[in-house]
Amino acid sequence: MTAGRVERDGVAAVRPVVRVGAPTERRNPHSVDLDLMSTRDVLTVINEADRRVPAAVAAVLDEIAETVDLAVAALRDGHRVHYFGAGTSGRLGVLDAAELAPTFNSPRHWFCSHLAGGPDAMWRAVEDAEDDERGGAADAAECVRHGDLVVGLAASGRTPYVLGALAASRAQGAGTVLLCANPEAEAAASVDVFIGVDTGPEVVTGSTRMKAGTAQKLVLNTFSTAVMVRLGRVYSNLMIDMVATNAKLRGRMISILMEATGCAEEVCRVALREADGDLKTALVALVSGAEVPAARAALARSAHQVRGALELLAS
Repeated sequence: MTAGRVERDGVAAVRPVVRVGAPTERRNPHSVDLDLMSTRDVLTVINEADRRVPAAVAAVLDEIAETVDLAVAALRDGHRVHYFGAGTSGRLGVLDAAELAPTFNSPRHWFCSHLAGGPDAMWRAVEDAEDDERGGAADAAECVRHGDLVVGLAASGRTPYVLGALAASRAQGAGTVLLCANPEAEAAASVDVFIGVDTGPEVVTGSTRMKAGTAQKLVLNTFSTAVMVRLGRVYSNLMIDMVATNAKLRGRMISILMEATGCAEEVCRVALREADGDLKTALVALVSGAEVPAARAALARSAHQVRGALELLAS
């Protein structure tokens, strides 16, 4: 670590400077002449680099599966899943958590996202926020509880805010996961599950909004979607818990009901109306042939699992 000087209110201040040795900070030999290339060649280099990301994610599916199982167990026991991150990594955590409620009608308290620098950091860089290890620890101590699952998001695997949050969460008795683009991260030994996606050097050296960010987006999509599937918020491959907040989504509810039941559109519209707009209840009623009150009761007895409700009505 070295030090840098900055003028603040007319007074020279010393701030720490860290040189990071993560793979994401190394130069990519395929893009050294990037600024001399044609526009089409620049795009080709970026696209070819991006092709590496899905394969890198495929290599850590076992670790993602372990994380899914931990999250499902935590949520079933009444606990929560937390994302802690900074910069691009943290913004991706906010995005993933925000999309789960409208897509799967998951309770908003299930997934909580925490971004270094607070809400303002979604729109602009907040100076030194990611270096605030104590801030990460304080944020975690304030909201993480025993039995929760905490996922740290850090492209380099060494972001102080994230590591501080993970350490404090571990002290609270929460499960801990670190998702990063550095398979060599030292912090791997201090978490329950380590997901180190080997995306290699970026096309623009150190710009982890590129491959590292894409990998984190893919992992988070994979993780949270699988959690929702395991919790019964998908029937077959259909979004049966979605929230219809606009005309397109209300139309999608009809389409989903038609696909799941094989019934005509008008039959599905009537069933959905009789179920007071509840897609799961309408689905169970149509598939089982039961009346809406019986379908609703079966869902309540089966923890709102469609297949469980259908089994109850068939027995």
